[in-house]
Amino acid sequence: MRMPSQKSSEVRRVPQRQRGHERVAALLEAAAGCFVEKGYEATTMTEVAARAGASIGSLYQFFPTKEVLAQALLEQQSQAVYAELGKLAEQSASWSTEELAERLCGFLVMFRKRHPAFVVLAESAPTPGSDGMAIRRRVRAELQALLARRAPHRSSEEMYAAAVVVQQIMKAAIAIHAEPGMPGRQAAVAQLQHALQLYLHGVFAR
Repeated sequence: MRMPSQKSSEVRRVPQRQRGHERVAALLEAAAGCFVEKGYEATTMTEVAARAGASIGSLYQFFPTKEVLAQALLEQQSQAVYAELGKLAEQSASWSTEELAERLCGFLVMFRKRHPAFVVLAESAPTPGSDGMAIRRRVRAELQALLARRAPHRSSEEMYAAAVVVQQIMKAAIAIHAEPGMPGRQAAVAQLQHALQLYLHGVFAR
């Protein structure tokens, strides 16, 4: 599924007062719920406005098109994932390699559970500047910075490669959690975490 991009450059009104910010937040929350329940294509602006308890005119005032609305929501949620990764990086200084592996394996799984609309929109972003690939690259850069704190003796090329590997392991954790009815799910997750622990021990070793 691909969302049109030609309208996403239309100018949206930026709220100036607290009431406006609250209204925009309510509209984005309503849009997130609609996109999760019905998908991007099936969601209408009328449904979003009704869910938010707002007039359709108010919705169009802040978001001239559905593409602009989806872009704003994806930007909000992608910034949230970057911020959470930043906090994880700060906290990880005192963690053992085992705890770091456990937190990394569960990070994207938990984020996607808290922000299900992120999954819907990241695969079909309204504009090239905020598409899924751009988000993956930014997450990879955040991971590279996190890992580099623990391995300052490694080159940037080595740490970039390590970030790619860790990112793929994090995606594997998502796949394990997402497969319905998987037998031995917890055992598989435990083995994946152990594999990441062994890998990180090698990365961090001098």
